[in-house]
Amino acid sequence: MTPLALLAVCLYGVCALSNTEDTKTQERLFLSSLGLTVRPRGHQLRRPVPSELWRMFQRSEKIQIQESDACMVTEYGVRGNIIRHVQDQGSLESGRSSSCQACLEKKLFFNMSVLQDVELLTLAQLELKLHWKPFRPVDLLQQPKPLRLSLYKVIRFTLTGANPQVNRRLLVSQSVQLQPESTSITIDLTLLAENWRKPGRNYGLVLELLPHSSEPGELLLFHPGNSLPFAPAVPLPLIQASLVVVSLNPHQCRSRQKRSAVRLPMIRSNVCKARSLYIDFRDVGWQDWIIAPQGYMANYCHGECPFPLSESLNGTNHAILQTLVHSLDPHGTPQPCCVPISLSPISMLYYDNNDNVVLRHYQDMVVDECGCR
Repeated sequence: MTPLALLAVCLYGVCALSNTEDTKTQERLFLSSLGLTVRPRGHQLRRPVPSELWRMFQRSEKIQIQESDACMVTEYGVRGNIIRHVQDQGSLESGRSSSCQACLEKKLFFNMSVLQDVELLTLAQLELKLHWKPFRPVDLLQQPKPLRLSLYKVIRFTLTGANPQVNRRLLVSQSVQLQPESTSITIDLTLLAENWRKPGRNYGLVLELLPHSSEPGELLLFHPGNSLPFAPAVPLPLIQASLVVVSLNPHQCRSRQKRSAVRLPMIRSNVCKARSLYIDFRDVGWQDWIIAPQGYMANYCHGECPFPLSESLNGTNHAILQTLVHSLDPHGTPQPCCVPISLSPISMLYYDNNDNVVLRHYQDMVVDECGCR
């Protein structure tokens, strides 16, 4: 039985725990399987769930009753069972770039330590959204000027007073035409992100925006938030940056078995069978960090394995012989145990300890069938 199912069974009173430390142990085991060190703290200023992750979660809910590759992320064309939206932890360093007087630069930093050592990185994609929000009536009447977007990787820290360009390497340089709604840009950073996982290698990125043709004295300003502390001469884009990280945990990766909605067998209540258990995440106090689902039908196995074992009890040859010996010596040989023999996964959408939004396909969460072993 999975740590979450065991925890839920005990909380609902189906089994008895010696003390609350046992409950905490089961909680730690489950959190660890999700790559969490402690239970994420809930707070009101949660970052919104990216629409793409919502669509992926809804799609995974629909295909769970079909036979499919649980470790293929079709939306990105790579293998993986964990998708994270890692938020930018960088900052706007100054009102203008230190390397050019008419451009603006912003540092980007993505914490790759959120990945567990066992995970294989298969995709890291930088997603930039530029929102052009005119704040003067005259700006609505003119097309925004095209910009030159340059992205640099930082190879080492720059000492105070030194030229920062020496410690940068250009990754991408392209022209960007702002649109009134938004402009989206994606850049593949998989190889660079893999290098960031090594100790002392992640110095972040620098994003630079420069007007293609800037008049003397004209200054392009942008700000990562929604408040404007000054009035720039050129309409500014608001920038949102995140890193989509797809990884594969090979220990939690198996093909989904084709199944329909679970219907528990109608057999007498004292024999081994799957029994209904709905886990509501509010009952275990996890509703503030698990986004979806709010709960699910987990089920559990319970009951006797009597002699003689019928085919409906899915007994192994060993279990059949053990029941025979038990019938001859009830005190010396126990009955076989009623255990899950078929389980299926669910998808979970949640916040991790760094407030990143994570979509994970979690194996062995639903008991479909029980047997005597």
